[in-house]
Amino acid sequence: MSLWLEWCACVQALRPACSYSATFAWMTVVLAGFCVRPERAGVTSFVRALRLDPGVYPRLLHLFHSSSLSLGRLTQLWAQLCIARMPLYRVGQARVCIADGLKVGKEGRKMPAVKTLFQPSSSNSKPPFIEGHSVQALSLLVQSGERSAVAVPLTARIHEGIRDTTGPRARRLTLLDRIVELFVGTLGHATADASWILVADAYYASGKVMRGLLQAGHHLVTRARSNAVAYRPAPRPRGRRRRGRPRLYGEKVLVRNLFRASDVFVRAHSPVYGERNVQIQYRSVTLLWRPVAQLVQFVLVRHPQRGSITLMTTDLTLDPLEVIRLYGYRFKIESGFRQALHTLGGYAYHFWMSDMDKRTRRSGDQDIRKQTHRYKEHVWRKISAYHRFIQLGCIAQGLLQHLAIRYPKDVWTLFRSWLRTMDRTKAPSELVVATALRNTLAEFLADPASQDSPARFIALHQSRDDLRSSRRAAA
Repeated sequence: MSLWLEWCACVQALRPACSYSATFAWMTVVLAGFCVRPERAGVTSFVRALRLDPGVYPRLLHLFHSSSLSLGRLTQLWAQLCIARMPLYRVGQARVCIADGLKVGKEGRKMPAVKTLFQPSSSNSKPPFIEGHSVQALSLLVQSGERSAVAVPLTARIHEGIRDTTGPRARRLTLLDRIVELFVGTLGHATADASWILVADAYYASGKVMRGLLQAGHHLVTRARSNAVAYRPAPRPRGRRRRGRPRLYGEKVLVRNLFRASDVFVRAHSPVYGERNVQIQYRSVTLLWRPVAQLVQFVLVRHPQRGSITLMTTDLTLDPLEVIRLYGYRFKIESGFRQALHTLGGYAYHFWMSDMDKRTRRSGDQDIRKQTHRYKEHVWRKISAYHRFIQLGCIAQGLLQHLAIRYPKDVWTLFRSWLRTMDRTKAPSELVVATALRNTLAEFLADPASQDSPARFIALHQSRDDLRSSRRAAA
């Protein structure tokens, strides 16, 4: 019962995002369905997992399309809840956020924003081109133990696929512009005075991202491209100053050539999580990077198994080993994507737009600039439904991670099953927490002390036959 009570307390903090009490009640049903369903079959799986009456299916569909559930307010409240209740990973006074992109396969020919996407990968199981949605996501780095961390999903948005001049995509913004807007809009309101470090891969090593973060008082840790070029500061002119602007850039440096000076590298134990008794070599160089016209710290790393890599950060005071440690944690968001796709089904939406013109195979962005105002409204309404589904999936996954960090012993006790790789000394995974919640759902719904919580609303809309069987199971 302690798991469900903590779950209800966290969900109650999201109440201001709903205009009506009925909207909040149905939102709790969806979140509970995300947390306990054993399958990923869309909205119908919520009905089966909670044993709801089939007549509530249209109401669940309406929730994702309803404007009474404010998407922006829900995102900000979830970010504030994570910051207030979770043990954040800190570097000094700065907090850490991770950004990455995700390509979700969708084959619906009447689904807005679906386009042909290229996914470079060394895996033979992934085709080079897929049909789907291009999503950019943010996750919060949270400590789950003394030497471990986990990426708690904050939000994710579809940032490609629609070409319009009147809707939210009226401005011609790139994916880099949109990730900065998403980052500042999500965390800027939640923590106005706090500084953040954004960790991202080489795709985000751009002047646009760095300038946007620096203007907001934040920093970036990323991987430099193999052809990165920097400059040494220009030497001070001797003698009488000449006319014109003083020279800013000095000698041009190809960053990968700095690996040739082996005698200046420093040996140290690898700070990357999961690595023990591994010696690496690193070197830190501060150079001018032309896209931002200021000094940037480059950290060159030689790993005995993984090869060489060049990292860069706008924070000149950051220790090079901390830069290596932070970039190692970037993979945590990839693990979060795997759990969201294969455990929770956070991207398993199947909402079609009935009056949409069928898109062709191998199509690009959907051009709706010449469509009617009503058609455009329907398109943006459907995309907002996708975003609400994704956001609620992020919240459900974060709730499972919160319970795993705060109540690991209770989760393992209520798991009542077995895994070949289970380790009770570590924080359980989302699958283990979801199983523990599923095992105690009947007790939670039948407990008289929880009738003022969402349990009463869920029990009220359960099928009568399933309700009697659940009470017998709880007894």
